[in-house]
Amino acid sequence: VNPHLWLNAAYAAKYAERIAEALAAADPNHAADYETGLAAYAKVLADLDARAKDRLAAIPEANRTVVSFHDAFPYFAEAYGLTIDGTVVDAPGQDPSAGDVSALIRAIKDKGIKAVFAEAQFNEDLVRTIADESGAVVVSDLYTDSVGDAPADTYAGMMEWNIEQVASALAGS
Repeated sequence: VNPHLWLNAAYAAKYAERIAEALAAADPNHAADYETGLAAYAKVLADLDARAKDRLAAIPEANRTVVSFHDAFPYFAEAYGLTIDGTVVDAPGQDPSAGDVSALIRAIKDKGIKAVFAEAQFNEDLVRTIADESGAVVVSDLYTDSVGDAPADTYAGMMEWNIEQVASALAGS
C-alpha cells in the first residue's frame, strides 16, 4: 500500500481529525480548543484542496500526464486530475537498469508525457537525463516526504509549492 496519502489535501484533513481526536482524548480539559483548532485547519485544507483542483484543472488535459521519480504521487494525481504514466525508480536507492531507463524514455516520447517529477530529497541527475533525452520538462524540488524551507515549511505551504511547481511546468508544456 502506498503511504503518501497526505499529498491529497482531503486525506490530510482526515489526519488532522484523528490528531485532534487523540489530543482531546489525552487532554480532555482542552478538548474544545482542539475542536476549534481543527475547525480552523479544516477550512485551510478545504480551501487548499479547492485551489489545487482549480489550478490543475486549468491545465489542458493532454498536458496532465507525468512520470514521477518514485511512486509518491498516486493520491495527488487522483485528487487533482493528473495521470502518472511511470516512475524512474521502483523505490529510492534502487537504480534502474540501462534498459529500464531506455524503455522509460521511449514511453515518455510515445505517450507524449509532459513532465518528470523530481523530489527535493533525492538526487535529480537521472531525472534530468531522462527529461533531456525524452523532451519532457523536469518539475524539481517537489516535497513528498518532508517539508522544506519557507514557503514550503508547513504542510499547506508544501502543498501550495508542489501545486504551483507542477502547474507552472505543465502549463508551459
